[in-house]
Amino acid sequence: MANILLVGGSHGIGLAMLEQLLGADHHLWLACREPERVPAHSALTSIRWDAEQSPFPVDALPAQLHGLAYCPGSITLKPFARLTEADFLHDWQLNVMGAVRALQAARPALQAAGQAQVVLFSSVAAQTGLTFHASIAAAKAAIEGLTRSLAAEWAPAIRVNAIAPALIDTPLAAPLLNTDAKRQAIAERNPLKQIGSAKAVADLACWLLTAEHNFATGQIFALDGGLSRLR
Repeated sequence: MANILLVGGSHGIGLAMLEQLLGADHHLWLACREPERVPAHSALTSIRWDAEQSPFPVDALPAQLHGLAYCPGSITLKPFARLTEADFLHDWQLNVMGAVRALQAARPALQAAGQAQVVLFSSVAAQTGLTFHASIAAAKAAIEGLTRSLAAEWAPAIRVNAIAPALIDTPLAAPLLNTDAKRQAIAERNPLKQIGSAKAVADLACWLLTAEHNFATGQIFALDGGLSRLR
């Protein structure tokens, strides 16, 4: 059984990961804004934390962590001319600085475990030019740089990887998928003609967090129906 810090697990991909990890008998520390949204569980320790604004509550962590996943994200879609400095700062604080705060707070516990895994989340937009994605693409590109840098710095004891999905069917994406026409248009953008599920992303993330023979670090795993690589 592993000790895993899951940041942002009250809905969407994070919640799918939480359910899968608890089902596999791991002990989870869940840090999120609304921990009351998640049912109590004997192997779950909840921590109230606003990743965008607050220092991480280090004292709430165990002495050892075998894994950390940072799941909070945003979807800010506007023409560049309409993006404000506040939009860029919001995406940067939530996606990048929140991850930095969590990683710096958890580093001693990750190192104490001897071998540990970190999973971060990028976006297909970081490496594939998509209109109206300038703010979120900039933030997620920073996550990819952070992934590679930490993978080099923290090797060999800590593996650091990221997953870069396309639009996934989650509550965050609901406004973009609230009609059959919108869902069809999104699905048609990738070669598989599908919209990814939270479970599909959670399956990969949980494998990266818990696999005993994971030989990957510093990698960005595209989970986007082929959108970023195939035409």
